[in-house]
Order: sequence, then C-alpha cells, then structure tokens
Amino acid sequence: MCIFCKIINKEIPNYTVYEDEYCLAFLDIHPCAKGHTVVIPKTHAEMLYEMSEMDYVRLADGLRHAMNRVREALQPDGMNVGINIGHVAGQAVGHVHWHIIPRWEGDDGGSMHSIVRNPGDESAEEVAKKFTIIL
Repeated sequence: MCIFCKIINKEIPNYTVYEDEYCLAFLDIHPCAKGHTVVIPKTHAEMLYEMSEMDYVRLADGLRHAMNRVREALQPDGMNVGINIGHVAGQAVGHVHWHIIPRWEGDDGGSMHSIVRNPGDESAEEVAKKFTIIL
C-alpha cells in the first residue's frame, strides 16, 4: 500500500485542507511554499491517464475546492497548480496527486516554463504532424 493510501486510510496523520467522498487535500510535509497542498483521489491510480473519466472529474472538482480553501485561508498573490507524471517528471509517490503551490510577489519562484528548457530539434510544425498520425 502506498503512503497516500495509508494517509487516506488514516494510518498516517495529515493536515487536511479539504476532503470529500472522492478526494483528500492536505498540506505537503516538505512544502515548496507556505500552504503547499497535495490533492489526491481516494481511489488508487498511479498515473493520471489510468483514471476513469468519472474519477478524473471528481478529482478535478476536489482540486477546485482545495484551491479555493488555500486562496481563502492564505490569500496568496497567485498559485502554481501542477502534476508530475512519471519519475523523470518528478513524481515521487506512485499515486496520482496534484500540487497547489501558493505564490507571493517576490518569492523567487518561477512559472511552469521554468521547469525545463529543452525544446528539442523539431519545429512545432514537425511535432504537430505526429499528432495527425494518431487521429
């Protein structure tokens, strides 16, 4: 059983930000910023694309509620909201989870565009052709 499933089962305590029947949002114990929150589905899935459509919709709704809780409680100037899919992208726990990272002016953080800078050697047009192949 993964660590997030243990948190869902209340085997490991957490600081809950939001909870409903389908998801749990709690403070990250190794935060990138004050109020860094993790939002997880209560049904185990390792990768986002493995989830059923209904579970995804329910998780997205929980994410929206958790973002509102963070906004109301901390009043940040902005937020980064993202998900790491796969080890190479930084996924450290094999259970789908979204990160809500509150942001404040002058916090020295970056945007999603600062995660990686490796555009590859193909033009956008060449890459777009690869998508038409799978249609």
